Formats: sequence, structure tokens, C-alpha cells
Amino acid sequence: MRLKNKWITVALGLVSIVGFSQSKSKLTPKTYVAAKTATPITIDGEDADASWNKVAWTDLFEDISTDVKPKYGTKVKMLWDETNFYILAKMEEPHVWANLKQRDTIIFYNNDFEVFIDPDSDTFNYYELEINALNTAWDLFLSKPYRENDNVVLNDWNITGLKSAVKIKGTLNNPTDTDEGWVLEMAIPWAAYRKSYNEQNVPTDQFWRVNFSRVNWEHTIINGSYERKKDANGKFLPEYNWVWSPMDVINMHEPEKWGYVYFSSKEGKDTFTIPQEEKVRWELYSLYRAQKQYFEKHKVWAKSIASLTKESISVDNKILKPTLENHAGGYNISVKSPFSNKTLIIKQDGKIISN
Repeated sequence: MRLKNKWITVALGLVSIVGFSQSKSKLTPKTYVAAKTATPITIDGEDADASWNKVAWTDLFEDISTDVKPKYGTKVKMLWDETNFYILAKMEEPHVWANLKQRDTIIFYNNDFEVFIDPDSDTFNYYELEINALNTAWDLFLSKPYRENDNVVLNDWNITGLKSAVKIKGTLNNPTDTDEGWVLEMAIPWAAYRKSYNEQNVPTDQFWRVNFSRVNWEHTIINGSYERKKDANGKFLPEYNWVWSPMDVINMHEPEKWGYVYFSSKEGKDTFTIPQEEKVRWELYSLYRAQKQYFEKHKVWAKSIASLTKESISVDNKILKPTLENHAGGYNISVKSPFSNKTLIIKQDGKIISN
């Protein structure tokens, strides 16, 4: 959940972060085809269910913003059925430890595994789940990314029906031995993400935007117990952030960069290609982030696309011609998609609409 050079305040259900991060390069999000399982998965922290053996692991996680290879391997498998989204995470770790036992505390102060989900790919109304090696969960709902000052964070929102289990490959909180790591298995009910009682939100043959993060801290041993390591000035050393789909900044809260999970109903293997329309959206978000930077520097919004980028903008060899319109409440950047002929418009709050 960490953002670089940000102050984080968590109190009485409020999470606030000052500022925002800006990516400096273009990324291609990771993709994964989640197969449908005919039999429900037993959530016990084991990967013994036959259905897990039929699907592939993701690529090994990468550093969130650099090319430095993570110290320890992390990988994930995904499945689904009409009731749940199933996730299996396997993490190498020679020192498995955790000490946070109360739900909805700041779990990333321990080594943890994190899930981020945006069902409709609009960067609004998305969800975060963090779990440590004690199987303690922190789940929260965010109305907008932290970069928007009027966002709402519901820290007391819970994933009703969540099932999760941890299996330690070694011994928990024992600094006298070396562990192999830990496995986290979970079932997240689709119903937890319904916006209305009758909404049919099981994403059959559809994609959701998803990302996973693993927080890993340097540690020290104090009185036989693991603690986060501090520097000579008494400040905690920065944690490692290893993710499935890299973000290019130390900030998980730019949902437009998350990976694509496609929930296939086909029996056997299926393929997924990122739609070209999504790539048009990527370009709009790049201009939106450039506007954020421009405003920070000049205290006014830019009035032309040329003020935001000096480069021509294209998607799959199709030239895009965005236009920028300022108004009393902010601005609109619009572009006509060469693939659907729809006009996509991004507003100053990062919301994209199409017509």
C-alpha cells in the first residue's frame, strides 16, 4: 500500500495521503486467463486441489518501480466459479514472521500479501485486501485513488464471506531456523463487490483490473522476536514492494496500470488480448497525470495538449488527436477512438466517460 515520500495517516477509519506519484515511462500491464473450476476449492493453505494443478503460475513478481530482481520469489495462480474468485499465492521467505493479530490494523507493517481489484476498470470504487502470515486481514474500499483529495476510504468495509488460510513452510516467528516460505489461499465472493442487491457481477468471459503486491521488510531480532529494522537514526528502513504487474512508481494506487485478469468460461486453455480501446484509455491517463504535474508546477491547468506532451500520440500505429477543453470546474481531455469511433473523455478527477 506504500507510496513513495508520502505521509500516511490511519485513524478512525480514515486513510489520507498527501500528493501523488507520476510515472515516467509507458508500461504494458500483465495479463492472466483465470480458468473456471468445476469443483469448489477447499481453502486450507494447501495447493492440493486438482484444479490448481491444471492452471499456470503467473510470472514471478518484479520490483514495483525498478529492474532490481526481488530477493525472494513470489507467484500466483487464479481460478473462479459462480461464487468465488480463488487466489493461491506462494512466497519464498527464509524468515516467516508476523505479529499483527487484529483485523483492519495496518497489516503492511508486517510482511504481507496484497490484492487490488477494480471490477469496471474506471479507477473509481476499487478494493484492497492485505493478509499477513498470521492470516490477519485488512480489507478496505476506496472511492477514488489517493491522488484525488476528495476520495473516500472505508476502512470498516469488510469482504463478507472471505475465506483465507495460510500454510507455513517452516516455523512461524522462530528466528533460530530457516524457513522455505508461506502459502496463502483465499476465496473472495463475487457478492462482496456487488453495487446493488440484484446486480449480476460474475465476470464471465470478461476482464477485471487486478494487481498483487508483496511487502517485505528488513528485520532484526529483539529479545528473540522479529522486528522491522531501523537505521542509525531510529527510522524504519524502507520496505521492498514486489508486484505482479509493475507500476513504475512506488504507488499501488494508480489502478489504470494494474494487470488484466480475464475470467474464461471455456473448458481447456483460452487466450486474452488487451483490447485496443484500453490502450486509448492508457494514453488519456498519461495526459491526466501530466496535467496533475502541470498544475503542481504552475497552479493552473494547462490549456493545450502541446503543454502536456511534445510527442505524437498513437496506439497500434493509429494516430490519436486529443483535444483539451478548460472550464470553471477543471478540464476535459477528449479523443475519438480509431477502433470504435467512440469519443472517450477524461475529466480532472480521472473519470473516463464515453459516448
